[in-house]
Amino acid sequence: MDTTFRDGFQSVFGGRVLMEDFLPAVEAAREAGITHFEFGGGARFQSLFFYLRENAFEMMDRFREKAGPEANLQTLARGINTVMLDTGSRELIDLHAKLFKKHSTTTIRNFDALNDVDNLAFSAECIHNHGLRHEVVITIMDLPPGCTGAHDADFYEKVLRKILDSGLPFDSLCFKDASGTSNPNKVYETISRARKLLPEHTHIRLHTHETAGVSVACYLAALEAGVDGIDLAVAPVSGGTSQPDILTLLHAVKGGEFDLGGLELEKVLRYEEVLNDCLSDYFIPPEATQVSPLIPFSPMPGGALTSNTQMMRDNGILDKYPLVIRAMREVVEKGGYGTSVTPVSQFYWQQAFNNVMFGPWKKIAPGYGRMVLGYFGKTPVAPDPEIVKIAAEQLKLEPTTENPLDIADRDEKKSIAYWKDVLEKEGIEATEENIFIAASCQEKGIAFLKGESPLMVRKKSMEEAETAAASAKAQPAAAPSAPAPAASAGGVYTVVVDGEKFRVEVVEGEGEPSVKSVESVESVPQAPKSEPKATPVGHEKVDHNMVEVKAQIPGTVLKVLKNPGERIEEDEVIMIIEAMKMEIEIPSPKAGVLVKVDVNQGDTVQEGQVLAHVQ
Repeated sequence: MDTTFRDGFQSVFGGRVLMEDFLPAVEAAREAGITHFEFGGGARFQSLFFYLRENAFEMMDRFREKAGPEANLQTLARGINTVMLDTGSRELIDLHAKLFKKHSTTTIRNFDALNDVDNLAFSAECIHNHGLRHEVVITIMDLPPGCTGAHDADFYEKVLRKILDSGLPFDSLCFKDASGTSNPNKVYETISRARKLLPEHTHIRLHTHETAGVSVACYLAALEAGVDGIDLAVAPVSGGTSQPDILTLLHAVKGGEFDLGGLELEKVLRYEEVLNDCLSDYFIPPEATQVSPLIPFSPMPGGALTSNTQMMRDNGILDKYPLVIRAMREVVEKGGYGTSVTPVSQFYWQQAFNNVMFGPWKKIAPGYGRMVLGYFGKTPVAPDPEIVKIAAEQLKLEPTTENPLDIADRDEKKSIAYWKDVLEKEGIEATEENIFIAASCQEKGIAFLKGESPLMVRKKSMEEAETAAASAKAQPAAAPSAPAPAASAGGVYTVVVDGEKFRVEVVEGEGEPSVKSVESVESVPQAPKSEPKATPVGHEKVDHNMVEVKAQIPGTVLKVLKNPGERIEEDEVIMIIEAMKMEIEIPSPKAGVLVKVDVNQGDTVQEGQVLAHVQ
């Protein structure tokens, strides 16, 4: 299967590749004889709405047009999470299968990051009932040194036996290693056992990444063990954090008995040329092209790795990346050994990020905390009891063994009726597609449907333009005897005068720039004015009762919950910042009056920036 257009894009660009930029390469792949594609789902569902202003359902239909009616088009689903990061209700899981069938999907590869077979049963039924092929998954990886109790051949055999005993319908089986950390000997043993357990002619696949540098060895071991299919990509989105290249494996199996689908070398070369041309303007992060010897210690999937480093770039904290990767080891060791694949990989990353930014275990990431408390199902081994205790205290939740689907079904915000009502209030047509977009993408889905979502694509031309603009701003002012023309003086600006905010349009002209129009926007909340007090010479006047509330990490202001003038208690939440796909609550450090809110919803804030004043 060619993973270029889903996992390849996710593993190199964090999923941020525009439809019109890559569709010509799909035609080239078809001409090269490729008929099986991973083309959507996983993180390539939400990322289109979050960053690309594109509708994933439209992209899937356009892909079908290019790939042809007979192509096997495959998507990735996360069991009870489908293409979301949280558990879906039963009706949303069923709607996912219905819509993906409607929008060109042939096969859904379906996994649970905890390898909890109970989490696969209902989604398997929905996929089967809607006429799709179901590829059931056992997620695999290697544990950090010294960890035992899961992720060996015995563990995977036990999971496979549970799948067979459950009776859930499936058409093929995939062993999926999102971090690329499994070793070749374990892969051989695992697939050899599966071959003996499964009915004859059952299709078995292996999926892995090159992140740890052993993917080709693992694929060769799998082929020797009797695997029927492997997943590959093409340059420039092959190798590194992605799958190995089709050309690499064609070379690796030369002279052997294995056939990768009758592909012709020259046609594959032509396909790669077309894709390279399509993506020539895209910025390829250096970490996406590297093999990392640290990944087996801190298993981070290729697709999540680049998505997270892109977010760190956006927030100006990429320097923290090595520290977060290093911190992941302890997080995995104490978290119950869920496989490092979305959403668990994101939970691992977020907790490691919090441990670096706030101090070890000082702030439990909501997803990680709910995982160790049992809200996503049963982890392969019991999480560290001390971490469970900390999570329960911080999240104010008790551990549970209840079925996550029953919990989700009770949540009004996971019902079709709830999101239909939200869409109607927003004046948006409540189609099944729009309901699923809103339910799976929340506020960002609504923003997309209203035409208000951002475009966040990293291209070289954009980087060069930004660099040029920054350089121009950094140039010293010209001497009075040789004035430079005000080439960039015109534009729309926001200014603050006596606490009142105005939007000002400045128009360029022969002489001085002039104000064309002034429109009052809103008042900026200010502290109550008081009489000035005498200040000793050489000392700064300080109000010792006023406390600045600062951002501990960079992010975007998602919601402002309190208004200036309101009385607030100590630890009462003033606002919520979104950072690394987490909602970070900003509490008041003391009881008092919220004198001033220094930021607005949607503002990007930096670490240490003042967000509010409390007196």
